[in-house]
Amino acid sequence: MASSSWLQSFLNPNKNWLAAQHMKTISSRLRKYGLRYDDLYDPMYDLDIKEAMNRLPREIVDARNQRLKRAMDLSMKHEYLPEDLQAMQTPFRNYLQDMLALVKQEKAEREALGALPLYQRTIP
Repeated sequence: MASSSWLQSFLNPNKNWLAAQHMKTISSRLRKYGLRYDDLYDPMYDLDIKEAMNRLPREIVDARNQRLKRAMDLSMKHEYLPEDLQAMQTPFRNYLQDMLALVKQEKAEREALGALPLYQRTIP
């Protein structure tokens, strides 16, 4: 239990200078392409993320897809967003975390009750 609290304080950017520098670096890299941190989650990698994405409103999913398309376009052109647009970006505004936590909680509850999972990965 003590190691868990130590790890949380170590990873907290408000308490650890290295964590703050890491967060600053990630933020600047995401701003260059106009992405949010939650955009980096891959729904094909984790079925919980796919389920959470399916539960989000269509507008939020469309905005995510638009940000990803813009980032891929900028990357292919070896360009970044203009500085004025980079300043407007909010890379750590979460839109997926709450729904993902709910999906994981429901999955844990189903496993605790011994019910079958809602979705399983199958080999095509």
